[in-house]
Amino acid sequence: MMCDAKMNSIGIDSLSFYVPHAQLELKTMAERHGIDPDKFTLGIGQEKIALTGFDEDIVTLGAEAARPIIEAHGADGIDTLFFATESGIDQSKSAGIYVHRLLDLPPNCRNVELKQACYSATAALQMACGHVARKPDSKVLIIASDVSRYDLNTSAEATQGCCAVAMLVSANPKLLAIDPVSGCFTEDIMDFWRPNYRNTPLVDGKYSALRYLNALVQCWKDYQTNGGRSYEEFAHFCFHLPFSRMGEKGHRHLAGLAEAKADPELCKSGMIYNREVGNCYAASLYLSLISALENTEGDLSGKPIGLYSYGSGAVAEFFSAVVQPGYKEHLMPARHRKLLADREALSYDAYLALRDLPDPRDGSAVEMPHTARGRYRLAKIDGHKRHYVDAAG
Repeated sequence: MMCDAKMNSIGIDSLSFYVPHAQLELKTMAERHGIDPDKFTLGIGQEKIALTGFDEDIVTLGAEAARPIIEAHGADGIDTLFFATESGIDQSKSAGIYVHRLLDLPPNCRNVELKQACYSATAALQMACGHVARKPDSKVLIIASDVSRYDLNTSAEATQGCCAVAMLVSANPKLLAIDPVSGCFTEDIMDFWRPNYRNTPLVDGKYSALRYLNALVQCWKDYQTNGGRSYEEFAHFCFHLPFSRMGEKGHRHLAGLAEAKADPELCKSGMIYNREVGNCYAASLYLSLISALENTEGDLSGKPIGLYSYGSGAVAEFFSAVVQPGYKEHLMPARHRKLLADREALSYDAYLALRDLPDPRDGSAVEMPHTARGRYRLAKIDGHKRHYVDAAG
């Protein structure tokens, strides 16, 4: 059995997420396509997809997600920003550098963008823990921000979405202490990919689901070999959720590996927010984690949570974290639920209009319509340069 929570002193001190104001209810999509809405609500376990406006992207979403953390904790001690995404806006410059300016972070701060499909935020978290172990007075800000967009009239269209999750990693965390043991797996496959010349990815959905489960098997075996916790120790499980039914399948598969009976209550509360947002790639697992912490009845203090991260292509990891005493005092459930409740439901035609994004590849200037409800927005693209502004000045 692993060491107890008191010996784990590095982990997640704060968690926040942000979604834009627009959404498409999947029943609206079903009506347009002439199919039964149950195909989405029951078949894949999803209700809505979050949509960005013309002046919103991974940078604005990420800055909005991180702002409550900076307001609550300040920027002192943050010497690293990891920006995890597969929706990059530049082949060279990190999206995190734009966020660094918008949040007025300290200048003596390393800033790196990480990419490996939906897995990269987990790599960022593990690297952040390693950095804090070496320099205990430091803090690492992690932003996982993605926009999931697929071709129209495909089976993947209903699994779109967008969201940003921000995490502050420190010593003596208030929310979760990350266990030192994990299990990893990598294989070279083509289940989901997006070449540089495409705006939308290519995906083999059935194959990807099979590889997701296979990677879970391999990660769990590695986790156990490395001295991980037993299945019975966990109070909850969170999964990468391209759609909620995939997490349910993963949980049943994991229970089978452990020769245990699958209890759907052990992952149910971690799917509530994701059902309302859709697939948000690198942010998906951590949106599920926030959902579990904010929606699980009873007290999780001192109890371990199992987390499974999967990124197509493929890299996966199973790891665990111990919920810290008093964690509920440091969550933001009212803010998060208001963000979800205050969104505008779009017609299908309005949703189609949002897909017609300006793309000034010739370097011409394009002013972005003001649709963002938040503080930060992409004001224009001019001379191949993106101009982000802060409405607060």
